[in-house]
Amino acid sequence: MRQFLVVMLLSSSFFMVAQSDTCTFSVRGTILDLDTKEPIPFVSVNVKGSGRSASTNLQGEFLIDELCTDENMLIVSCFGYCDSICQHHHEHGKMPHIYLTQRVRKLETVTIRAKKEKEEGTETIAQVTLQKEDMAYGLGQSVASLISQTQGVNLIATGTNVQLPVIHGLYGNRILVLNNGLKHGFQNWGTDHAPEIDISAANEITIIKGAAGVRFGPEALAGAIVVKPNPLYLKEPFYAEIGTGFQTNGRGVQTSIQTGKGFKKWSYFINANFNKIGDRHAPDYQLTNSGKQEESFSLGTRYHLDNWDFNLYYSYINQNLALLRSSVAESGNAFVRAINSDIPSFIRPFSYEINKPNQLTQHHFGKAEVKWWHAEVGKLTFRAGKQMNRRKEFEIRRSAEKPIFDLDLLTSDYQLEWKHPDWFRADGLLGFQVFTQNNDNNPGTGTTAFIPNYNTARYSGFLIESKRFGKNSIEGGLRFDYEASNVRGRETSQDVFKDEYYFSNLTASLGYVREISQNSSFRTNLGTAWRSPNMAELYSFGQHGFKSSFGLLRYAAKEGGGITTNGVVKIKESEVESERGYKWINELQINKSKHNHTLTLYSHFIEHYIFDRPFAVIGTIRGPMPVFIFDQTDAFFVGADYTWQTTWNEHFSGTIGFSYLWSRNITKNEQLIDQPPLSASYDFIWNHGKLWKLTSSRLLVRPSYTFTQFQSPRKVSPESLISGDELINIDSEIFDFKDAPKGYFLLDLLWRFQVKSLSGSISVNNLFNTSYRSYLNEMRYFADEPGRNIGFTLTYLFKGKNKNDHELAP
Repeated sequence: MRQFLVVMLLSSSFFMVAQSDTCTFSVRGTILDLDTKEPIPFVSVNVKGSGRSASTNLQGEFLIDELCTDENMLIVSCFGYCDSICQHHHEHGKMPHIYLTQRVRKLETVTIRAKKEKEEGTETIAQVTLQKEDMAYGLGQSVASLISQTQGVNLIATGTNVQLPVIHGLYGNRILVLNNGLKHGFQNWGTDHAPEIDISAANEITIIKGAAGVRFGPEALAGAIVVKPNPLYLKEPFYAEIGTGFQTNGRGVQTSIQTGKGFKKWSYFINANFNKIGDRHAPDYQLTNSGKQEESFSLGTRYHLDNWDFNLYYSYINQNLALLRSSVAESGNAFVRAINSDIPSFIRPFSYEINKPNQLTQHHFGKAEVKWWHAEVGKLTFRAGKQMNRRKEFEIRRSAEKPIFDLDLLTSDYQLEWKHPDWFRADGLLGFQVFTQNNDNNPGTGTTAFIPNYNTARYSGFLIESKRFGKNSIEGGLRFDYEASNVRGRETSQDVFKDEYYFSNLTASLGYVREISQNSSFRTNLGTAWRSPNMAELYSFGQHGFKSSFGLLRYAAKEGGGITTNGVVKIKESEVESERGYKWINELQINKSKHNHTLTLYSHFIEHYIFDRPFAVIGTIRGPMPVFIFDQTDAFFVGADYTWQTTWNEHFSGTIGFSYLWSRNITKNEQLIDQPPLSASYDFIWNHGKLWKLTSSRLLVRPSYTFTQFQSPRKVSPESLISGDELINIDSEIFDFKDAPKGYFLLDLLWRFQVKSLSGSISVNNLFNTSYRSYLNEMRYFADEPGRNIGFTLTYLFKGKNKNDHELAP
């Protein structure tokens, strides 16, 4: 039922343009829910007697211009809100916040759901948000594989299970993963440690593709992945959702359940998930030891009191991830054959069993949050979190029952944020953070620890302000971080080494948004971000996966161009610096009735860029292994992302997109390694609507093409390194053990349907069963990517009714 709220606004002309035309007044405002303080989208706002109107956007904002008087009567219409008359007085030039109260008559409750506003400090940065329905594609997906469908986002992997997101060529510690408002505390170093996040418990994932260091802190050089859990709505009837699925490649099975309810003052949700996949197969052979098993559980609760909100959240995830058996070479000849062969050296029949090499990880996450709305637009938020990450990694070795890694990482995070009332017509956020991490190696591995024990503490403060004027908006911010680390480890002689060091940095961001017209906008942002070198980049030592790695402080040049790894250099005696990035990102959006265009252009300069590069092949107890060393240089990145979405009619639509990145080691004027190649894709959607007995039916056809990475470094074969025909030193040009793989075409299909409370999907990945290798997967040295995969999911949603609820006539 449509209700009307009449609001008299005095002095409703905010910014006048100096010209002879008298109809130059405008009114701008934001409409919010009084209880939740969240924006209400799609609200109709009319100026009485003028014929001028507008609808609020997803942030609850509206703008009506070309008004002829500075006093106007606004008629606001919206479903489910009170019809009482409210007056709102505001000063000339100030944007009002209009609060609506949910209307209750015969229904006990009316639930209004809306997308949240962008986080403060990111309004001017290009970003994409995936909703719950966007995450129902495929079975047992990782965060990286899910968001890699977004332009400008790729994934870098070690096999089929360990996948990390890549934003504009950067990955690892340069992308901050925020889980429920806190940095996800995991062993985030190298390409073979992925964030332990169950996306079945996620309600929304936002990919921020610009330097977001001011808002989120160090490690956000490339951007941030913001994962938000199931919402905790008040006054919501009991619901229960049960899902199951199966996939052919790996014979994977998945089951999940989530349930919750919202009362008058409190609410809760519970989520659990189980996922098991056996050995995958490439088009021509089995990928032995490529399965996974994962169990997860999460719950949350919220208690609401007038202007107070209290939230508690806990999650647990347990993973056992297999790594391809063929990546382990047991002799020099075997290693050369593995690199040069078209098929893996170790192939066995299908099995669900997970053998060595593999990773066992447990992650506990606990969070408490308090919000206090002390004024109409003033909010104080305090959140505290604890995380325990336990990781064991097993390799092919004589003492196979012992892990080669046994690490406990304890993370603590305390944040205080104040969203202040308007200061000089500006909105802003002031925040403080205390972040600590303690990492311990458990005894019993029988090896020198790959990374040392360490304690890190970081103290941060930031201020972000934004101001609107007419169709323009400016956003700026400053942040200061001070980080101290204490390190304890062992040298090759088993003598103990210790070190203490400190990093501090000032981060800044300045952005601008221009509403060019009702259908187009332009945003630009110049941001800085930084991060200190992680422990693996500094102290990594020895075997890790299929290779041996040495950190910046674990090797030194010696005469003749080789390196020595007998000692550990103190950081004050080295030339190691923290990374500092300067990213300029611009985005143009044009949204017309049937055509939506988004063009993103960016450039990124990073001082002291740290990267992992091949160096040699050496003999070890388990056989010859490739050696990688960490290096530091200045790097430059330039790229573009483009999407064009077309709505042909109510049933057919399509989206074409491409991403391109050019990168360079500008210190030595050479290519960088592990950079995403040019890619293009097209999403064709056929929305049938009602079909036969189906409530809804939707078909997605997605062809995509990934080009050869023509910017890859030169190739140096492992046999030439073993024989000594090719001599490499630390000043040599970057090389790779294998040429970049050929480009490849893939075709994916997805059919989603619903019958009342039952929904499901049938998906086909790699329909043509194409044999290909991904340049960003380290296992490309040894095997192809998985072949055709057919998946099937079913989900049943039960939703109860509150007392006095009744069906409304259509």
